[in-house]
Amino acid sequence: MHKLRSLSVANLAKVFCRLSTRLKSTGGRPSAPLGSRILTNPDDIFKHNMWDHVQWTEEDKENARQKARENSCVQIPLKEQGKFDTEAYQYWDTFYETHQDKFFKDRKWLFLEFPELLPSDTKKQATAARHHGDQRVETPPPSGSSADSETRHHQHSGATICHRHTSDCQRTCQGASLEKNEDATQTFTFPGQHASFRILEVGCGVGNSVFPIVNSIKQTDAFLYCCDFSPRAIQLVKDHPDYDDSVCHAFVHDICEEMASFPFPPRSMDVILAVFVLSSIHPERMQGVVNRLSTYLKCGGTFLFRDYGRYDFSQLRFKKGQCLSENFYTRGDGTCVYFFTKEEVHDLFSNAGLEEIQNLEDRRLQVNRGKKVAMHRVWMQSKHRKPYPPSPS
Repeated sequence: MHKLRSLSVANLAKVFCRLSTRLKSTGGRPSAPLGSRILTNPDDIFKHNMWDHVQWTEEDKENARQKARENSCVQIPLKEQGKFDTEAYQYWDTFYETHQDKFFKDRKWLFLEFPELLPSDTKKQATAARHHGDQRVETPPPSGSSADSETRHHQHSGATICHRHTSDCQRTCQGASLEKNEDATQTFTFPGQHASFRILEVGCGVGNSVFPIVNSIKQTDAFLYCCDFSPRAIQLVKDHPDYDDSVCHAFVHDICEEMASFPFPPRSMDVILAVFVLSSIHPERMQGVVNRLSTYLKCGGTFLFRDYGRYDFSQLRFKKGQCLSENFYTRGDGTCVYFFTKEEVHDLFSNAGLEEIQNLEDRRLQVNRGKKVAMHRVWMQSKHRKPYPPSPS
């Protein structure tokens, strides 16, 4: 089994050679600025739990494709698949009943990868802090630990982005799109109505993104909304000692439910965050979910996305009989997971009318130093912006 999951010495040497060539061609720096732990000597592989910007050999790619073909050749019968969709909230509610808030770690990497989550003044402070000391993002737990099955929490490298999001632009956008109507935020009373910067996290779970954000936006004019379709998860968020309803509103909501409404109007969010959420949704529902969520973004607002990439280690370790459809699997506890490609991510958000700011594939080498096993991890990260309406002619 370890042979299927680990990299051979020969493959490690090939990875080392390719990475060395790449580093030389880029002046010693990877193309993405974040994640700077680079394996430059294969003898050092077990000195750390994670290595960044790892290049795959053609042999690595073919082995991954073959493993995925093998574990998806036997699919769960169609008549048995429906429950994983219709009863999804029950599986997750049971998951949170079992694990409470002990399964995932807080995502302290959030603001390094997604500075868009911070209001402008706070963002400047975070950018300055990034240049002091070791600011590496947190890494996943070693293979075999309970949290490894998600990295359903996680970490990674980013890329330089362009970000256009100013209050003047917001006012211009809102004036153009709502000139025949009242400002959407004034049509009814809702939590956070008077905030100048609003964030929505969908699929918030027990708050592993919520509380890093809440603790960073206190004393600012920002407000966070967070939802999950598991009532138990939302109750755990509300019971957390850091929960503060003056800056946060947690509520139960199923983003797959077409007729379900949010407790705020359309075009009222500056940022929407979806971290390891869309992968748990049936592929046929994803586009509708992104389309509906996008209607709640202001013009110039940003949709932040982080999820599993195609041929991640967690995909390759599935057994035969756990596959629902191509690249879509169910775990032993009934929760589901899909594995994305860059092209799929691009299409998903572009089809919702959003402009691509960033779309990257984060490849890392995760190491179990105790068992001397190295595993390829793949995550997708993207940022998409809601465009401004055309200027009146």
